[in-house]
Amino acid sequence: MVVVKATLILSSWLRAIRIRFLLASVIAVSNGLAIAYWKYGQFDPLYAGLTYAGVAFLHASVDLLNDYWDHKRGIDSATTRTKFSGGTGVLPENVLTPKAVYAAGVAFLVLGVLVGAYFVAVRGITIAVILGFAVVAIYFYSTSIVNSGLGELFVGIKGAMIVLGTFYVQTGVIDAAALFVGIIVGLLSATVLFVNSFPDFEADRSKGRRTLVIVIGREKGAKALPLFMVAAYVLIAAGVLLNFTKVYSLASFVSLPFAIKAVARMRQDHDTVQGLVPAMDATVTYSRITGFVLAASLLF
Repeated sequence: MVVVKATLILSSWLRAIRIRFLLASVIAVSNGLAIAYWKYGQFDPLYAGLTYAGVAFLHASVDLLNDYWDHKRGIDSATTRTKFSGGTGVLPENVLTPKAVYAAGVAFLVLGVLVGAYFVAVRGITIAVILGFAVVAIYFYSTSIVNSGLGELFVGIKGAMIVLGTFYVQTGVIDAAALFVGIIVGLLSATVLFVNSFPDFEADRSKGRRTLVIVIGREKGAKALPLFMVAAYVLIAAGVLLNFTKVYSLASFVSLPFAIKAVARMRQDHDTVQGLVPAMDATVTYSRITGFVLAASLLF
């Protein structure tokens, strides 16, 4: 009985932190490590492990705090939840309490800051700047950033900062290649957030939230999706010429069928939750494949 109860509690918390979406941060850290090894032959396993842990803590924090504030504003009660959008449902379903979720969000933020503080001690002011941006952005993401239509921009910058920060922790230097690949990784994450915000259009708008799709409208948003995806592929290809990515990085184009599927599904139906689920599924798959293959390609 105790084991069953513990399993249910663990399952509830894993659901609350959206464990599957932590892969975005894993991809970002992996790309930072790959560039450090490619460009400078540097790989410290202790630093790598701490980086994965610290970034995961910060990612979990923003998700938990987002769930808390969405519940407080009544957004998650007005959405139709899917495995990609609409929140985790742990608060509307009374699986966890708002107080516990908020406390956990702050606790994960503190853990992430502690890991970051260690790297500030060993690597200096550059990590302090990146960490400071992360802490402020995470805490105010759900209360201010997403109210101004800057959610996708924040996620894009966050992805780039993770890659750059991971690279700097390993090497102690700033390199244009790390920033360039960071932009690609950030763009992949921003694309996922952009598509996953479509089903919550009405709920977000009714509660004062301004996602990018609310700013430009669903019709224009559906037409903009290919631009996000083409931009990522163009950057990967351009990186080969600039020596910021490798010729092997063109293998990332293996995700193209999923990008095409996402665009086709989005144009077919961008108004109903049922119609959007296949587009969201394809977009998430496109993003993960592109990101993981890109990281692997840099090690060849």
